[in-house]
Amino acid sequence: MRKSKELFYYESVGRRKRAVARIRLYLVDSKKNQVEVNGQKIKKGEIYVNKKKLENLYSRDYEIDLIKKPLNLTNNEDRFAISILVKGGGKTGQKEAIIHGLARALVLVDQSYKPILKKEGLLTRDPREKERRKVGLGGKARREKQSPKR
Repeated sequence: MRKSKELFYYESVGRRKRAVARIRLYLVDSKKNQVEVNGQKIKKGEIYVNKKKLENLYSRDYEIDLIKKPLNLTNNEDRFAISILVKGGGKTGQKEAIIHGLARALVLVDQSYKPILKKEGLLTRDPREKERRKVGLGGKARREKQSPKR
């Protein structure tokens, strides 16, 4: 747990392909019901990704449900104000990096969540990455040039 200007938060990093997501779970006072982060007010239960609401960034319901899966499994949907900074990769890689980071942050909050999240495979970083292009081949990583002889 870290403290910055009277704000208590749990921080973790999630990764997938080239995407890196920094997750901060802020503990919210029951009196205020919101927390101010970098001049932005985040209410309890809200998720902001790159200073935009999650619903504005991911429009499909199943994507939002996937991102909230670690929170739903541990019954923490409305416990934290969540701020996420995600860089690199594409939309899918960023989404999966967010899921990985959220699961890791929840384990920092309470170790009893670890078996639940581990069983669902949310704590394991997916190591698959795009294969690099090889010299002398045509185009992609494993595609060879077509032979001119028939």
